[in-house]
Amino acid sequence: MITPENALSLDPLPQRLSLAMVLRKMPAWVMVLVLLGLSAAIGWIDYLTGWEWSLFVLYALPIFIAVWWRGRNAGLLLAGWSAVIWWVANQAGSPYQTELGYNLAMFSRFVYFAFAAIGGAAIRNKQEADAARIRMLEERRQLEKDLVSVSEHEQQRIGQDLHDGLCQQLAAIGCAARALADDLQARSLPEAQDASQIEDLIQQAVLEARSLARGIFPVHVDRSGLSTALSELASTTSRLTGVAIEVKEGAEVHLSDPEASMHLYRIAQEAVANAVRHSGATLIMIGLETHAGLLELRIEDNGCGLAASRQAAREGMGLRTMRYRAQALGAEFSIKDRVAGGTVVACLLRVKPDLPEPTLYGQE
Repeated sequence: MITPENALSLDPLPQRLSLAMVLRKMPAWVMVLVLLGLSAAIGWIDYLTGWEWSLFVLYALPIFIAVWWRGRNAGLLLAGWSAVIWWVANQAGSPYQTELGYNLAMFSRFVYFAFAAIGGAAIRNKQEADAARIRMLEERRQLEKDLVSVSEHEQQRIGQDLHDGLCQQLAAIGCAARALADDLQARSLPEAQDASQIEDLIQQAVLEARSLARGIFPVHVDRSGLSTALSELASTTSRLTGVAIEVKEGAEVHLSDPEASMHLYRIAQEAVANAVRHSGATLIMIGLETHAGLLELRIEDNGCGLAASRQAAREGMGLRTMRYRAQALGAEFSIKDRVAGGTVVACLLRVKPDLPEPTLYGQE
């Protein structure tokens, strides 16, 4: 069965259809002469070997070539031609006593040749249908990859703009408010307190904007690694939503591929967002650990569980995006009910041997 997972492991389309493409590029008159001549050559050899060494099976070869060249109708025409060649080649050495018996034998050979043409056409059609489906699946996977890539780049652009643009402007406004407050304070004016409060509000806005920028553009804005990005995700989300999010600290995770770090971060980010929006959880736990050459990312919550939250979550693209990101990493993705109540989202990735093996941090 062809699936998106194994489609790319099959032969590429140009290789699978190379014979058909070569045959169809040849001039029609050349192919007709080749096929008629090949059938005649087999008939001549069949005549020389005599009845006891009949080579009627070999007539299927030019029939298959005709099918690959022009389809079933061409194969059926050549099947009729091959039947006539067989009839001429074996007439002299035929053991049949009557003409009717020999003609019936010729008809049985024609039926065999016709079935060879029909069977070859079915194989050809199935191969071309499979090749078209593989191409469609490849294009679909490429489209999904492009969509995720465009979304990722857009988020990175917005995060960079927030970090480099809005945050800097707010910081400058905060400095101006501070200068205004100092000036008003020097004049002993009561408005100095209001200006100081405005500065405090601007500083809070700067912190919120930077937190948003880190959430949108986490691993590349901050090069400290995946575990730090997850810790900041927990801190920011907990502060904005009021939901307690725990991360068990341990040794640092060092992934050499920043794209893998980004995919894992986005899976955790989406899982946490789903838990906050749909499960009614009051506690979310993020775990990351390595064992036996595997890296496992786990997000658990104490919410309403998978069955109750799935209807709300399935309307969005979150689950499909998480599955696609895991598939892009070659990782195993699962989402299931938690034994103690709630939901567990897990992503299991095989890591390279040079990654640290001790348990990093996690929740069993």
